[in-house]
Amino acid sequence: MAIRSRRPGAKAALLPVLLTGALALAACSSGGSSTTSQGGAAAKTLVIDTSFDLKTADPGRTYEQTGLIVGKAAYETLLTFEGSDVTKPVPALAESFELSGDGKTLTLKLRQGATFSDGSPVTADDVVFSLNRVRDMKGTPSFLLDGVEVAKTDATTITLTSKNANPALPYILPNPALGILNSKVAKEHGATADTGDKAEQYLNSASAGSGPYTIESFNVSSQVVLKANTKYWGQDKPVYDKVVIRNVEAATQKLNISRGDSQVALNLSGDQVAGITGNLQVKKTPAANVIFLLANQDPSVSKITSNPKFAEAVRKGVDYAGLLELAGEGSVQAPGVIPSMFLGALPPDQAVKRDVEGAKAALKESGLSNPAVKLEYPSELTVNGLSFQPFAERVQANLKEVGITVELAPAPVTTALDNYRNGKEELGLWYWGPDYPDPSDYLAFLPGKLVGLRAGWKAGADKELEAAGDKAAVTIGDEARKQAYVDIQTKLNASGPFVPLIQPSQNIVTAASVTGLEFHPVWTVDVADLGAK
Repeated sequence: MAIRSRRPGAKAALLPVLLTGALALAACSSGGSSTTSQGGAAAKTLVIDTSFDLKTADPGRTYEQTGLIVGKAAYETLLTFEGSDVTKPVPALAESFELSGDGKTLTLKLRQGATFSDGSPVTADDVVFSLNRVRDMKGTPSFLLDGVEVAKTDATTITLTSKNANPALPYILPNPALGILNSKVAKEHGATADTGDKAEQYLNSASAGSGPYTIESFNVSSQVVLKANTKYWGQDKPVYDKVVIRNVEAATQKLNISRGDSQVALNLSGDQVAGITGNLQVKKTPAANVIFLLANQDPSVSKITSNPKFAEAVRKGVDYAGLLELAGEGSVQAPGVIPSMFLGALPPDQAVKRDVEGAKAALKESGLSNPAVKLEYPSELTVNGLSFQPFAERVQANLKEVGITVELAPAPVTTALDNYRNGKEELGLWYWGPDYPDPSDYLAFLPGKLVGLRAGWKAGADKELEAAGDKAAVTIGDEARKQAYVDIQTKLNASGPFVPLIQPSQNIVTAASVTGLEFHPVWTVDVADLGAK
């Protein structure tokens, strides 16, 4: 979804729709999930149903949710995370890594013995080419390596050097967009580390990675089929011979998983999960998406929402418990803009509580008399199975009790996005999903930054907070970083234009036979971790 893009208007290149026999494998999806191979042994097939957010299988261009699932399976990265833990990057293709004391240089020692799917070794030259390609193609994920110089020190050592301290870099490198390509194969098919790169079509039909799976077929509208990499170098070999990822709407996902036509359903809402019966496993966890309100600070957009006391009235006037009831079991209130599983998240007891009288007092202090504002939001977009409409209606009712009249103004996502990205919404209802699991990603909410500007909050609007953000960005050490981001969010909650509402529930349903599933906020699920019993 384009909302995840850090760059307004950034678009992935158009790509051909590749069928390559993908539809033929739909028949493999019935309950037993196994077929017979030529040698007579049982071959295991796993069927995953999800709502596609997919444009490409080229790791240097992918940034959509389904694409990250595919990329994680086919392309190893230098670093990764264990299971659902995003607090500690661990080695993958790199066997070790070290950040310099000033936070500017990350040194990685390349693991020996890793091979690509064609059996050739993963080299430092492959790493340098792959990372430079992502940075210099100027695709959607290029910003991940903005200002980072990649160099080969020797045959097994790579350094990543930033002009300023970059403590977030170890948390960025696990992103599947930074998967390492077989540079020789990629170059043979048009890969260049610049905007003239033409390797996407090839990478949508074949794999040039070192991951546990390779791409057998790829279709952006129907399904992707992965097959086990028979030359996978890792110790933990893939359990399933094939993984079929299908584009299925949520209602049909529930039907399929219930009758055994699939083994994993990724996009069911809390209400849909509540109706699940049979021998199925349901994993509920707060998603990393944060749904929030913004009050525009630009007086030329709204003299009402830019009033310093208006956001306070909204913040105190919202019934957070009521929103959680709408969101369903597994959802949690968002105490700040940083989600609960990340370093620097505010503790739950610091979440804002409804205070109608306090909201009325703030509105009275504002000097605004019976203010009326327009609330804009995308009409057809759902987040973790939830529509924005019920939340908008509840906010409308909440603020009416305070003395604020809210006109609901839903619009198709493309229209709503234009107003949101251009900072033209008076009051907005949106969500932010992480680009990478590090609190520095949320500095975008400060004045003059990406989301701050979408709320009309220009540079210089809060110099103390902006200075705190600049300092946090280069702070080294987990404890110091944690406190810096806690302080920033506390200040944001006191005087910023944003009102964090909820983290919806991420509901994943699996057949009883599936083991090892953990939700991950970047790649949703690592199919290579999935086992069978």
